[in-house]
Amino acid sequence: MGQDQTKQQIEKGLHLYQSNQTEKALRVWMRVLEKSADPAGRFRVLGCLITAHAEMGRYKDMLKFAVVQIDTARELEDPDFLTESYLNLARSNEKLCEFQKTISYCKTCLNMQGTTVSLQLNGQVSLSMGNAFLGLSIFQKALECFEKALRYAHNNDDKMLECRVCCSLGNFYTQIKDYEKALFFPCKAAELVNDYGKGWSLKYRAMSQYHMAVAYRKLGRLADAMDCCEESMKIALQHGDRPLQALCLLCFADIHRSRRDVQTAFPRYDSAMSIMTEIGNRLGLIQVLLGVTKCWMIQKELDKALESIEKAQELAEGLGNKLGLLKLHCLCERIYRTKEQQQELRDHVVKFHECVEEMELYCGMCGESIGEKNNQLQALPCSHFFHLKCLQTNGTRGCPNCRRLSVKPGYV
Repeated sequence: MGQDQTKQQIEKGLHLYQSNQTEKALRVWMRVLEKSADPAGRFRVLGCLITAHAEMGRYKDMLKFAVVQIDTARELEDPDFLTESYLNLARSNEKLCEFQKTISYCKTCLNMQGTTVSLQLNGQVSLSMGNAFLGLSIFQKALECFEKALRYAHNNDDKMLECRVCCSLGNFYTQIKDYEKALFFPCKAAELVNDYGKGWSLKYRAMSQYHMAVAYRKLGRLADAMDCCEESMKIALQHGDRPLQALCLLCFADIHRSRRDVQTAFPRYDSAMSIMTEIGNRLGLIQVLLGVTKCWMIQKELDKALESIEKAQELAEGLGNKLGLLKLHCLCERIYRTKEQQQELRDHVVKFHECVEEMELYCGMCGESIGEKNNQLQALPCSHFFHLKCLQTNGTRGCPNCRRLSVKPGYV
């Protein structure tokens, strides 16, 4: 298969894919991969296969094609192709929750400076790195990466990237419990879709609606949360987007739990768990198990709650997800207080405070914890964040956290 024929077949696959004929598109692209003698065409078709498998939640296949694409890029000896293939490798590992590998591959991309493509892709690299740091609960670095990605999006007038970054920022602020910002950013993403997204994939609309649903639930606006989640789920089902279906099922379950309708919540958690297990979203599984634990606690089934916690703890330790561990210690503390088991209670109180200290989840001005309850937060240019009221009350001549770090004793 020559260069022109390769190009025609890739376009044919894209047309099928955009018409929701995914399996037919995959067959066309796989045939190109087997028969094409054009390395640049093979590189492009591998990119199509990587994107398609990402959207279907087939992350192990996505990784497999990303590894082949790296080899093809090396064969082409083109730094632009190499940068793009390392980004795909980073994104594949991000989806599989291999966050340290994601960060390593992103750094490799950023070190390949000077190529035309690398300058265009740096925003996507920063976004992927930010998502990985967020998965590890390294909040300052996550925010720093998201802000870099946003700057690249603005400088390149890349509205799609801006939309994706806004959704990640919504997730970021949900985790540290500034629910006003957690809603603001996906609402901004939804505005971008309405204003610029006529030719975009519907996944951008679905993604913004899902993150709005999460924020609305946290704010107690359950009817709004249900409306947004239903719209997101409708698009996810139309497009066979399994990862988003799983997230929507989790959100539906959380909404029912917030209404204390545990019997309706449990089957949704089970369905979410099934898809997340299938696609390998271990971070999502931790969230599902946290929700299941809270349902058992509502029913006062404390031993069953502890069983769910044990499964979630194993996952959180494996991923290095510190916020997940903090939440689990907090739930254990409540359970053992009810059971009046003082030694276990003390152990989890100590571990909870160790997690807070390790993640620096406290305000450097008032010393009170961040992420314990809904609070308005404000980040300084260094990406350290504080209670907004503390900054307004005290002002600042620079970041107190950075000043404190600069006077820490060194160790030989």
